[in-house]
Amino acid sequence: MKIVSAEEAVKNIKSGDHVFIQSVAAAPQTLISAMTARANELQNVEIYHLHTEGKAPYSEHQYKESFHTNSFFIGGNVRKAIELGEADFIPCFLSEVPLLMRRGRIPIDVALIHVSPPDRHGYCSLGTSIDVTLAGVQTANTVIAQVNPKMPRTHGDGLLHVGEIDFAVEVEDEIPELPLAQPTPEEIAIGKYCAELVENGATLQMGIGAIPNAVLLALTDHKDLGVHTEMFSDGLIPLLESGVVNGCKKKIHPKKVVASFVMGTRKLYEFIDDNPEIAMLDVAYVNDPAVIRRNPKVTAINSAIEVDLTGQVCADSIGSRMYSGVGGQIDFIRGASLSEGGKPIIALPSTTAKGQSKIVPFLKEGAGVVTTRANVHWVVTEYGAVNLYGKTLRQRAIELISIAHPDHREDLAKAAFERFKILLNMPNFS
Repeated sequence: MKIVSAEEAVKNIKSGDHVFIQSVAAAPQTLISAMTARANELQNVEIYHLHTEGKAPYSEHQYKESFHTNSFFIGGNVRKAIELGEADFIPCFLSEVPLLMRRGRIPIDVALIHVSPPDRHGYCSLGTSIDVTLAGVQTANTVIAQVNPKMPRTHGDGLLHVGEIDFAVEVEDEIPELPLAQPTPEEIAIGKYCAELVENGATLQMGIGAIPNAVLLALTDHKDLGVHTEMFSDGLIPLLESGVVNGCKKKIHPKKVVASFVMGTRKLYEFIDDNPEIAMLDVAYVNDPAVIRRNPKVTAINSAIEVDLTGQVCADSIGSRMYSGVGGQIDFIRGASLSEGGKPIIALPSTTAKGQSKIVPFLKEGAGVVTTRANVHWVVTEYGAVNLYGKTLRQRAIELISIAHPDHREDLAKAAFERFKILLNMPNFS
């Protein structure tokens, strides 16, 4: 591992290269800035990454001849560039993104990563993000790392020997933080309905945000829960500290919290630092439905932008406008469905911030179906929880209208009649 300046390290990036950037909180901002500063020397550099926290200057309009962004999951820092057609989105199950690199479908010339300092045996850690980064490192011709004492050292798949790093840049950058979102009354209600579906001894998967936090807040009286999830945040810490989450009923990785990346506050980063209870593993393994299903009672809680009356779930776009990505939703929906006693759950508020219904007769034109009507089981809003699994299209429409916002139920009932010839007794839905 050769220690150099950031400016010298990024000179190894050439025009036409494919550059992978580490994900989420581990996005190496010092290296990103140094690479972007070379814009006038570079052309047609293809950038690949999941969502990244912090700035993404390479996606700005003035650099479009130098860099072209290809995102597997759209964050706010690249959304505008994608809308303008100056960057691209690659739809792919999160579990399969590493395969794109390992099979050479997307060759990687240079990987820009962010690691902890080496231990006495010469091993650094990928810290908060193993996810698809491990595949990026393993397949890259050149690995450039910013080495940061503030990056937590995590156990699992993310240990890299200094011999696997070609150039290192020493930094003391702060790791981006995301405070716990405060749930609204509607989100608290959703959290309670979801928590009622969680059985003692269940294995949990949930993402980040107000609804997952609300679910976690409602689980304090549960027992012997486990965690096998692509990501987690601060909301899990109290359940681990109280023993509600202990993993004793898990069939694989018992007594371990399995995850692939984390995002939260400094408290979370300190909690995972050198914590053998936390196993940070390759997302190709963590999100493999064949692996997920091996644990009992997998309860997977995911969100949606809208759900139509047949159960189709849009979770990546607002109409034709790409907003986020496929992510790991279908990985865990499928894995939970196949788990003994498993429960896949789609949880969403009944309306948007503007009061529009999120349960709709038809998805918006151009909307993407992330979870198909054949995959969907439980759907939860602040008005209740319904199970669509094994239900006919007519039965699904009735169930979904019952948990829609009361202001929209009459219009939904009219749409259900037009499509399915269902005549609903509306007072029953008031």
